[in-house]
Amino acid sequence: MKKLISKIFLLGAILSFGCAEDYLDTLPTDAVSENAVFTTTKNAFTALNGIHRSMFIRYDSQGQPGEGGVMIMREALAEDYVLTGIANGWFISMSRWLNHINENSGDVRFVWRFYYKIIGNANMIIANIDEAEGPQAEKDEIKGQALAYRAWAHFNLVQLFAERYQAGGGNSQLGVPIVLEPITEGGARNTVEEVYTQINADIDAAIALLDEGRNAKSHININVARGIKARIALTQGNYAVAAQQASQAREGYELMSESQLYEGFNNVDNPEWIWGSRQIDDQQTFFASYFAYVSLNFSSTNIRGNPKAINSKLYAEISDTDYRKGLWDPNASDPALRDPFIDEVTLSSFAKRDYMNRKFIAQANASSVGDVPYMRASEMFLIEAEALARAGNDSQAAQVLFNFASQRDPEYTLTTNTGAALIEEIMIQRRIELWGEGFRFYDLKRLNLPLDRTGANHVETVINSKFEEPAGTSNWQFKIPISELNANENMVQNPS
Repeated sequence: MKKLISKIFLLGAILSFGCAEDYLDTLPTDAVSENAVFTTTKNAFTALNGIHRSMFIRYDSQGQPGEGGVMIMREALAEDYVLTGIANGWFISMSRWLNHINENSGDVRFVWRFYYKIIGNANMIIANIDEAEGPQAEKDEIKGQALAYRAWAHFNLVQLFAERYQAGGGNSQLGVPIVLEPITEGGARNTVEEVYTQINADIDAAIALLDEGRNAKSHININVARGIKARIALTQGNYAVAAQQASQAREGYELMSESQLYEGFNNVDNPEWIWGSRQIDDQQTFFASYFAYVSLNFSSTNIRGNPKAINSKLYAEISDTDYRKGLWDPNASDPALRDPFIDEVTLSSFAKRDYMNRKFIAQANASSVGDVPYMRASEMFLIEAEALARAGNDSQAAQVLFNFASQRDPEYTLTTNTGAALIEEIMIQRRIELWGEGFRFYDLKRLNLPLDRTGANHVETVINSKFEEPAGTSNWQFKIPISELNANENMVQNPS
């Protein structure tokens, strides 16, 4: 068995991967050789493009389409994303809180390997790019993006596999191994504090090297790096930093219009998308796709039998004048009342269930193509508002919230809420706006909130009666995969 952390190669990322043991070290036939990859910045850009592509391709199974797959897992674990049927079973075990705490789970193995693969590939770039031939500006851009990826991947790993970061605490609890070399023996787990220290060092270095320029929105520029920094600071309770970085991250990006809200959340050219993966028509991954599970219209067994819905209690919080109200249909099961658009873009074989979403639209019934959203300007508005409110700057927070919410609801007025009530209003807006985009499990964990699915439209037989989980239990941590435990004598499992 190959060690995950001890054998990570960069060039395999440029491929579309198949089986688990191949995707770490296969040399692609359409890429530069391993020896030549860092001789020039042009070749190094090819290697960096491999990391960009690795964000959305298929890994071990069809339910593992890179970051999009992990985003769905994080939604399935929380309360706002409702799986309305079992269909072919994808993500059902995750929604029941069984899969992520099983060390033998293929999904747990995938999540661990996916983020460490990105780290290993980023490390190869960081270690070699300074010696490449080419303009210094290109070296800085390549290195800055690699540092940002390394920070982002460690940040995801420590949130999933470790206990939450506690602002003001020592955070000496076990985190994840910090990996800073291209090839290294599997190490012991660093503390949560040590991991966050490294994450901040990397993202700060990335911000210092990057500017607004980039070749595509799938690439990381300074806006993306600042957005990652804002997320990190919010999680750590560094609210002044979070507010500042979020404000800067959205510079140059405007909120989408009402009509653009209904275009399907599938296009990186949308003016408020800061970061996302563009999926090329002739490179689609079919059933191994974010849109094969979250969209309204792709004709997969999962979508036909398990349309994804919003939590009915959350839906009730949406103002009737809010443009987003129509992104879900509370009457979808009734042919006389449901949104005609649902019948226009689905087939008669599709289940129609109340509160089902029409937010995400795939290219067609027979095509799961759709660009995957990783960061939008709306998130940055909401981070800034939340950070200001939690820091006690109520008037500033209310104004930022107004600047955002009034673009979603023309009848929205400047809130008079303060303190806890203002924070709750902001969090409701965050839950509505970012539904389905992979944030809710992280939010529950960082705020030490319980899982509560009671009183809503969750289906008992689908979630196997998993309606609640108290805050702070060991179940909020993913188990370390058994493959890593077997390969790394320094690794320690999370408690049960």
